[in-house]
Amino acid sequence: MSYDHFQTASVIRYPYLWARQARAGETEGRKDRPVAVGVRIARPDGNLVIFFPITSRQPDASRFAAEVPTIEKRRAGLDVDLRLWIIFDEFNSDIVGRSFYLEPEPPIGRFSKAFFLPLLREFIARRKASTDVVRFR
Repeated sequence: MSYDHFQTASVIRYPYLWARQARAGETEGRKDRPVAVGVRIARPDGNLVIFFPITSRQPDASRFAAEVPTIEKRRAGLDVDLRLWIIFDEFNSDIVGRSFYLEPEPPIGRFSKAFFLPLLREFIARRKASTDVVRFR
């Protein structure tokens, strides 16, 4: 198995560490959850990957988040009976191949480009206001 499937809009399971948990001194995600792969950037020390959490807890109106439509939940391999949101105002960054948290497992699904890419563009425009929880050292 390889890490080649970690591409933009793929959905994988990952022990996401919320920014509030990191601020409280926690260093490990409490559970594996579905996350959307945002971007993968080639670097000399490995590919940096940005992950956005997917949650069933409705975010505050002040958060930059998007509710996942039913058809996209199907494409992404998510539970169609749950209301789900992708959170874009915080993210985890990790290094493929050096991470203690990433396994070369196939994705559980993938969002369509028509759904995900406009959200990713909006994230890029708002990037400076987002919180990065770095998972590598």
